[in-house]
Amino acid sequence: MNADARVAASLVEAARTRIATYDWSALTAELDGFGCAVMEKLLSPEECRQIAGLHTDEKHFRSHIHMARHGFGKGEYRYFRYPLPDLVGGLRGALYPRLAEIANRWNERMGIAMRYPATHGAFLDQCRAAGQVRPTPLLLQYMPGDFNCLHQDLYGDLAFPLQVAILLSEPGEDFTGGEFALTEQRPRMQSRVEVVPLRQGDAVAFAVHNRPVQGTKGNYRVNLRHGVSRLRSGMRHTVGIIFHDAK
Repeated sequence: MNADARVAASLVEAARTRIATYDWSALTAELDGFGCAVMEKLLSPEECRQIAGLHTDEKHFRSHIHMARHGFGKGEYRYFRYPLPDLVGGLRGALYPRLAEIANRWNERMGIAMRYPATHGAFLDQCRAAGQVRPTPLLLQYMPGDFNCLHQDLYGDLAFPLQVAILLSEPGEDFTGGEFALTEQRPRMQSRVEVVPLRQGDAVAFAVHNRPVQGTKGNYRVNLRHGVSRLRSGMRHTVGIIFHDAK
C-alpha cells in the first residue's frame, strides 16, 4: 500500500470509529420523533476542507447541475462518479448498516414489505438489478442569494428512506444564512417545519420521503421534504450521502 492509500485508509477508519461512538439509541429516538438527527463533528475541519476542495476537480464527478436551469432553486451541485472518493465512500458504507436498522423498523410500522439488507454492497446489488447504476452522493455549493427548494431525492423506484448531509463550511465565518430545513406534511393537519442548526463537520440524518408517526389509531405516514434557505453571504459547501443509486 502506497502512502496515499495509507492516508485514505486512515481517514476512512477514523470516520468509521466516530460513527460507532455515537449514541445510536438517542439518534434513533430523534429520527423517530422528528424525522432528523444530528451527528456532531462527524468530520474534522481538515476533512471538510479536503472534500470541499474537490469541487473544481472534474475527474471526481459525473454530472454538474445548475439548480436555476431546472427550477430547483439557485446554486450548483455535482454528482460524484464511481469510484467515490475514499472518505465519501467509506462514510456511505459505514453509515448504511446503522440506518438500515431504522429503515426496516419504519417500513414494518408503515406496512411496507421492503426490507433492506445488512450491508450497503448488498443494497447496491439490488439497485443494479432495478436498473439504478449511477452514483448519487453529491457536493453542493451555494453563493450569496442561492437556495435549495424543498424536494425529495428519490431517483428511481428503489429508494432508501434515510440520507445524510454533512456541512463542510463554518457558519458565521464562511457564510451566513443557508439553514437546513425539513418540512413534514401531516394528514389533515398543517405542515411542520424543522430548522436544523449545524456547525462545520456536523452531519444530519433525515427522512427522504416518508416516516411513521404513532397516532391514536396506530401508525400513519407523514411526507417530508428538505431544502436550504437563502444564503446571505459567503460560500457554503455540503456533501450529501444518498444510499440508493439513480437510473
